[in-house]
Amino acid sequence: MSQAELSLLALFARTFVIGVAVAAPVGAMGMLIIQRTLDRGWRTGMATGLGIATADGMYAAFAAFGVAAISATLVAWQIPLKLLGGAALVVLGSRSLLADKREASPSPPAIPSGSAYLWAVGLTLTNPSTIMAFGAVFASAGLVAQPGMTEAATATAGIFAGSLSWWFALVTGVSAARIAAEQRLVRVLSTISGAVIVAFGLFALGSAILSLVR
Repeated sequence: MSQAELSLLALFARTFVIGVAVAAPVGAMGMLIIQRTLDRGWRTGMATGLGIATADGMYAAFAAFGVAAISATLVAWQIPLKLLGGAALVVLGSRSLLADKREASPSPPAIPSGSAYLWAVGLTLTNPSTIMAFGAVFASAGLVAQPGMTEAATATAGIFAGSLSWWFALVTGVSAARIAAEQRLVRVLSTISGAVIVAFGLFALGSAILSLVR
């Protein structure tokens, strides 16, 4: 293996770890994955995780390839996007809370994977400040200010793979717990996660409104 290939492999490994680190903290999207996996099963949870990883990869690409115009536009629109994302989280969490759990079955019909995927991509993209975060972590990972195309593509792939690997592990673990646990406990945990999603949405709405009135 040549020195250039070893360098790219090391870059992929560093950005893979970054992708895991970005995904791992339990936030609104993590709770959404937990809730959907508990409520609808592995396939729906994994489609949601793939959507989040896709959006992380898109933001990583904007930062790695230096797409300044798109990055600046998204950051400039971050308050309206945060309002949109917060409202969507409130709606999704409220649907879970208001759903009739009395007729829930051990294997309820899954949300269409395409719909779960697109919702996850859209919701994750409502946080444009992620671009700036990736710019900072890329610098710490050893990327120069203007990396070559190969390095940028490798870094983007590393972020995507790391993020997707974390969501795969989380969804698989939650799905296993769902199968092992009593159905009543699963419904309780799903309701709690729905309430937490609503709380995240309200927080996002509140912070965006405060930014507007300042």
